[in-house]
Amino acid sequence: MKYRVVHTTRYDYSEPVPICYNVARLTPRACAYQGVLSTRIDVEPVKPVHGRMRRDYFGNELTYFTIQDPHRWLTITVDSEVVLSPPSHPGSAETAAWEEVPEVLRSGYDEDTLSAYQFVFDSRFVKATSELADYAKVSFPKGRPALDAVLDLTERIHRDFKYDPTATTIATPLEEVMQQRRGVCQDFAHLEIGCLRAMGLAARYVSGYIFGGERVEGAPLTGAWASHAWVSVYVPGHGWVDTDPTNNTLAGLDHITLAWGRDYEDVSPIRGVVLGGGQHSLSVSVDITRQT
Repeated sequence: MKYRVVHTTRYDYSEPVPICYNVARLTPRACAYQGVLSTRIDVEPVKPVHGRMRRDYFGNELTYFTIQDPHRWLTITVDSEVVLSPPSHPGSAETAAWEEVPEVLRSGYDEDTLSAYQFVFDSRFVKATSELADYAKVSFPKGRPALDAVLDLTERIHRDFKYDPTATTIATPLEEVMQQRRGVCQDFAHLEIGCLRAMGLAARYVSGYIFGGERVEGAPLTGAWASHAWVSVYVPGHGWVDTDPTNNTLAGLDHITLAWGRDYEDVSPIRGVVLGGGQHSLSVSVDITRQT
């Protein structure tokens, strides 16, 4: 499946900005089921005077650029083409009992297990609290296959929490999300990651997009036409499996991956330092088209 993604970010300032420094994580990531055919980044109204690219600790591609001419607005447009192949998800009954997974993560010395183990621990936005453990335990009775338990947790979050774009901000803590039982994809991804880590499993945060048109199978997905987030859990013997609690589905041919990390802080799309500018407003648009 081939897609074109155009992600446009615009800042408008009440006063001129003489200089700004920026870093963007907006280049789709090549991974097991996704190939990146092309990516182009355009910055307006003035071109950057300095720019470079590198990969961060998690292997995500970063683009750094500096603008040194005064400007009252700034638009960053990333135009990418990707091709997706069907993921090979294991059957849930094929996976080991969930309580065996933490021991494998603690004692394994192969490269994949050691890499996954770092995603067991707390991060800035995700703390594995007793409240999250209590919520998760319903899905994790002794002996239940690991992926079966994860998918049950995914379904419960989808059922118990309401998608509400007005309910939270980037800074809303998980404790508040648990109390309100509402939020957006970022909140639900953080919630499921916290639950999985509370059970001793390795889980990471995935940023990307979902196609908002006619699906390959099933009803349209929630969270299209914007940045999206979901969860990837490590299943020994099968690798990473991506699940989307906002939509109660395994990630598949509708999910386009940008980056992954411990939580949102590791994958925020754009960060920067702006001198001057006064007040500012931000608008973001994402257009995804399926290519023939």
